[in-house]
Amino acid sequence: GDNISLGSKLLPGMLFFLCLKPRIPYGKKYNKKWLLTALQNKCSVPFKPVHTEGHKAQFYLEDAFTAHALVRASRQITDSEGPLHASKRDFKWIQCMAKRFDSSQRTLDLNQLRSDPDLVSQNVCPILSRKIFMDAVVKIIEENIPELVHLNLSNNKLYQLDSLADLITSAPHLKALNLSHNQLKTEKVLDRLKGLKLVDLWLEHNPLCDQFKDQPSYISAVRERFPQLVKLDGYDLPLPIVFDVVATSTIPPCKGSYFGSEEIMFLILHFLQQYFSVYDSGDRQPLLNAYHDGATFSLSQPSSQSLSREYHKDSRNLKHLKDPSTRFRLLKHTRLNVVALLNKLPKTQHDIASFNIDVNTHTSMLLSFTVSGVFKEVEGAFQDGVRAFSRVFIAVPAGNSGLCIVNDQLFVRIATMEEICSAFATPAPTPSSSLVPALSTPKQEMLSTFSLKSGMNLEWSQKCLQDNNWDFNIAAQIFTQLKVTNLECIFRL
Repeated sequence: GDNISLGSKLLPGMLFFLCLKPRIPYGKKYNKKWLLTALQNKCSVPFKPVHTEGHKAQFYLEDAFTAHALVRASRQITDSEGPLHASKRDFKWIQCMAKRFDSSQRTLDLNQLRSDPDLVSQNVCPILSRKIFMDAVVKIIEENIPELVHLNLSNNKLYQLDSLADLITSAPHLKALNLSHNQLKTEKVLDRLKGLKLVDLWLEHNPLCDQFKDQPSYISAVRERFPQLVKLDGYDLPLPIVFDVVATSTIPPCKGSYFGSEEIMFLILHFLQQYFSVYDSGDRQPLLNAYHDGATFSLSQPSSQSLSREYHKDSRNLKHLKDPSTRFRLLKHTRLNVVALLNKLPKTQHDIASFNIDVNTHTSMLLSFTVSGVFKEVEGAFQDGVRAFSRVFIAVPAGNSGLCIVNDQLFVRIATMEEICSAFATPAPTPSSSLVPALSTPKQEMLSTFSLKSGMNLEWSQKCLQDNNWDFNIAAQIFTQLKVTNLECIFRL
């Protein structure tokens, strides 16, 4: 047969009201008028349903006396499938929770529920460590007191909290939870409650409290799960360290290159143009002149990305490489080994216009700067594939005004769609750009003439003239000497 089960409605306010709600789970198949008339005829006390709901044929009663009378009508109403009966156990549960609910504070105290004298006297033994009982408690809270703020579950021998996870949606206003004097063994059991916005939590006298080396570790582990917590085990917690960051809808634009001075800017730009003109040529062997005899080089790529095999097999990604000997083997020492590896890497074409350069250290004896940008592979299985890179050069002075690399770190990854779309779309910077100061008319004429006669572009022609105090003849003589010595001096000028 179908069951009539009793529920409760706990109403807020200074006075406590108990409002019982009989339910017939499959009551939709009965005629409502017939069902209510049958109940009225069998109930010793006249009753008036406050509100009826169709699918479960449930309604509210205004007092416990009437509810008791209705329970006594159990199995006295019969349909073709047998008698309808009421559940007394649900009613006892509801009575007990009603007695323990403080509507003024919106607090439900279920401390040591198993020993409740009213339940013991009626041979009801609720063991909240069992899922069926805790599920019943959570359901009653959801249906009757979703406004609950404080819940005390101490002294109930709880060892897991799986059933309490539903409180996240069933009791969205819950702020204080007492789980002290239970059998919770590890901090991981708290993960089931991470969605609760608790400000007050009690966990003392649980085995998990003994798993931490000190109090700060304990507080940190709990606060990681409940970041809004201000009290733990009755003690005020120190205020959490937070940063008042204003959320923005868009990422700030990328800053331009930083050199520190115009002198350093020209030195680095000259070096990079010469370096990558050789690097992107068919033969990288002349790069030997760019490196110190004891130079060091390392290459890395994201382990999750599929790049050319040459990058993958020599990648020194320290996040995934734990073996010290492998780490050391992949670190290339001496300029011969460095250039030997560079020669094995895929042939490339770098987009000079994409370069972003940042000088991070500059002394009279050392210069460290980072270059980031994009390039494309010009041969092999990944031909025309656009890659993004970041390269850190550490260099020392060489010659009168040149650089010699002592450490080179290269990181390569697959370019983003934005980087791919903008790659090779902008011409390389020229003296007309903001990096090159405006020149007087006589200097502009000298620059054009020198560029025409030397065959160099305007930027490097200007650099040569500036280095020689705009003396055309001396600059031409120096250029002729450099042209003769060719690559021997490219990196040491």
